[in-house]
Amino acid sequence: MTLIAGIGFAYPWLLLGLLALPILWLLLRAVPPAPRRQAFPAVTLLLGLGDDESLSDRTPWWLLLLRMLALAAAIIGLAGPVLNPEERDSGSGPLLVVLDATWAGADGWEETRNQITARLEEAGRGDRTVAVLRLSDPQPLQFLAASDWARQVAGLTPNPWQPAPDQVDQALTHIAEATEGFDTLWFSDGLDYPGREQLAEALAARGGLRVLEQPGAAFALAPPSYADGALELTVERSLPGPARDMLVQARGRDPGGTLRSLAQATARFEAGATNASVRLSLPSELRARITRFELAGQRSAGAVALADDGLRRREVALIASESEDEGLALLSPLHYLRQALAPTADLLEGALSDLLPANPDVIILADVARLPPAQEQAVIDWVEEGGLLVRFAGPRLAASDTARSEEEPLMPVRLRLGGRSIGGAMSWGEPKTLAPFEDDSPFAGLRTPEEVTVSAQVVAQPGPSLADRVIAALGDGTPLVTRKPLGQGQVVLFHVTANAEWSSLPLSGLFVQMLERLAVSSAVGTPEATSLEGTVWRPVSVLDGFGRSREAGTLPGVQGPDLVAAPAGPALQPGLYDGGNQTLARNVLRAGDSLTAASWPASVPVSGYSAAQERPLGGALLGLALVLLALDVLATLLVSGQLAQLRRSTALVPLLAAAALALGALSPRPALAQESGAADPVALAAELTLAHVLTGNAEVDRIARAGLQGLSDTLFFRTSVEPSTPASVDLERDELAFFPLLYWPVTADQKMPSAAAYTRLNAYLRSGGMILFDTRDADLTAVGATSPEARRLQQLALGLDIPPLEPLPPDHVLTRTFYLLQDFPGRHPRGPLWVEAAPPDAEQDEGIPFRTLNDGVTPVVIGGNDWASAWAVDSNGRPLRPVGRGYAGERQRELSLRFGVNLVMHVLTGNYKSDQVHVPALLERLGQ
Repeated sequence: MTLIAGIGFAYPWLLLGLLALPILWLLLRAVPPAPRRQAFPAVTLLLGLGDDESLSDRTPWWLLLLRMLALAAAIIGLAGPVLNPEERDSGSGPLLVVLDATWAGADGWEETRNQITARLEEAGRGDRTVAVLRLSDPQPLQFLAASDWARQVAGLTPNPWQPAPDQVDQALTHIAEATEGFDTLWFSDGLDYPGREQLAEALAARGGLRVLEQPGAAFALAPPSYADGALELTVERSLPGPARDMLVQARGRDPGGTLRSLAQATARFEAGATNASVRLSLPSELRARITRFELAGQRSAGAVALADDGLRRREVALIASESEDEGLALLSPLHYLRQALAPTADLLEGALSDLLPANPDVIILADVARLPPAQEQAVIDWVEEGGLLVRFAGPRLAASDTARSEEEPLMPVRLRLGGRSIGGAMSWGEPKTLAPFEDDSPFAGLRTPEEVTVSAQVVAQPGPSLADRVIAALGDGTPLVTRKPLGQGQVVLFHVTANAEWSSLPLSGLFVQMLERLAVSSAVGTPEATSLEGTVWRPVSVLDGFGRSREAGTLPGVQGPDLVAAPAGPALQPGLYDGGNQTLARNVLRAGDSLTAASWPASVPVSGYSAAQERPLGGALLGLALVLLALDVLATLLVSGQLAQLRRSTALVPLLAAAALALGALSPRPALAQESGAADPVALAAELTLAHVLTGNAEVDRIARAGLQGLSDTLFFRTSVEPSTPASVDLERDELAFFPLLYWPVTADQKMPSAAAYTRLNAYLRSGGMILFDTRDADLTAVGATSPEARRLQQLALGLDIPPLEPLPPDHVLTRTFYLLQDFPGRHPRGPLWVEAAPPDAEQDEGIPFRTLNDGVTPVVIGGNDWASAWAVDSNGRPLRPVGRGYAGERQRELSLRFGVNLVMHVLTGNYKSDQVHVPALLERLGQ
């Protein structure tokens, strides 16, 4: 196809006929028009007279112009003009398909796969070998037949990270190893990253480079931070644009264990801004249930921010003495603890007997020697159930007989009587410094400042288990902090006071870090890399490119500093990591990260996925030529004076019919109209009509109507059912009784029906009508995720009188009302299908493969396979939306249409097919 002035021509050589138009103009200009004959008797007196000068009249210029335009339209129309012609790859030789394959392209990944499939088919027709290079996980180039790669397209998925410098270096190495030149087609996700320019230069040096870029901006959610008693969330976008609202949802499990949205807020992008912030003020109990934050309507790992222990501010109970009164009076032992913990924990103070019922996460006893027996047993039970008890020494503990003769449950080690004083007036030596922390200590990697010294402590009694329980020691090896497990919890003892009386430890930043390592406190936000030195974190769950969580399996552990500072990649995947005492989330965006749109050199052609649809203009131009020729005939008759005679005869009728036919050819066939409501009630009552519920989303409503048109056409050609044109139903205004089946596509933002609408809907269901709810999200529900559409359906269904539901059983009549089916795909292949549950007393007779069911029709069918997209056809009966790939995709579309036929037949005939008279025929079809 040749492109001229933005219009493609299938037969451009025919345009040479336009060169003959000036010649035709001169010829027609020279030939006079036919004379006009008028009967006039006196003319006979002039017969025989000669005329020395003869002047022939000429054809009027406007008539010549009309004829020239008609001929030009015919010539151009025969040349096969096409508006917005699709650019075809006319190259030859090897082709390299490069994919960013990152989370930024996950939301439009289905369209990316369709584009890749189309390009591979194009390369296959040109006998070009193809290699595929995923920059987020580069592998050596393998140039194979395009058909070999086409079979692998369905398995290509985006990764939840962007190409890091290591992946870019690997990709450059693989490109350099190629032995021959090649053209490159780069599917870009639209984001910039380090090394992208070097890749573009390397690929351009090997041959032609063309970029296909996903349209629109990418959105991502930064990790939450905690400020002024509220969670602050920041949303980033890659391109500035108009003002826009983004809904941020906090999701977690409710007390019943169901994953749901616990809170939500709207972040607003101002015009031209690339980030927006929102604050969530939540009670600690609700905040502790949150597992992730999501951007509603976005399906990518970048639109998810996982929550970890840092989000949950621990409740810490501070106890300073045995009794309430004394505990309220003695504030000094708790002063430094308050200073260290107040920014990152919720502090509880009071009597132990009052705080235990609140079930705090941590209990700190500052110089508490003994507990009453009843309280002691309650604390033991609390620790065994997973609590953390932290004790600090002091004069009271040193002077008591606690853990002297034998080990006690609430002390990690036995203690010597008295204690130890170092550097005092009555002792030898200087105050002791801390020894470096061992590798197996929870404090491993923390630096021990030289200014931290210990002047007094309680001393542990030597024993066979002492070495295993020491997690921090002084320079001379004396235990400073000991720990032992008790049930599912732990007991920790600092052998110094919680204030600066015995050591300078509470005055240092090391004191806060040690409490954090013990999980006494938790800071919302990402910790510093240096604070994680010496730790290894085991992945518990990781995200895929679409933002779905999955088990980490056998992925290796990650060093603590890398977990915070290193870029994400195959060895460090975004997800939740366990460090033993706490969990830490590594998200796609780190604190301070931003999104930058990719920019390309002027020499690299860049186009988007969504090109304007091709519009053949040949038919319109030929129709225009016919109209102009018809006008030329009328004009000629007018000039010659014969038009008046034709008006008195019947010869004008076929001429006007030809003109009308030409006008009909010129006028394009209208597309399916989007009606705002149902048609005339009399017409609806006279014929069977399928209908869909208007959602307020123009595109969804258009596809729903086109889908029902496709299903109606299938019913017309395959069954005795002859539906009329589908109708669009407004639940607030239209009567529903005319429609046996309502197709209701669910969108996340559609309005809730009014009370009057719910009354009509319930009456419709009770009178035998059926509603097919389609959430169009089976690609998410198949892996256990939920979508905004599914959550909206739950809200919509609250006002409906829906009976108990169950997944469609294999013997349900829907599997055999017209076709024998076991799968019910739409555009998505394997989503679950829910119908009214069978009665508990339904029995299956011996020798009969189906249960004996009642004759009712299930009032609702719920699924998410997006059936309308699979059924939808345009005005010419051609499919509107792609389904699957190749033959398998068309087979999936066929099964979808068969499901639609079965559904309508079920509405019209009920459980007629369950009648035993049909059993022999069905058994024969089933091969039993």
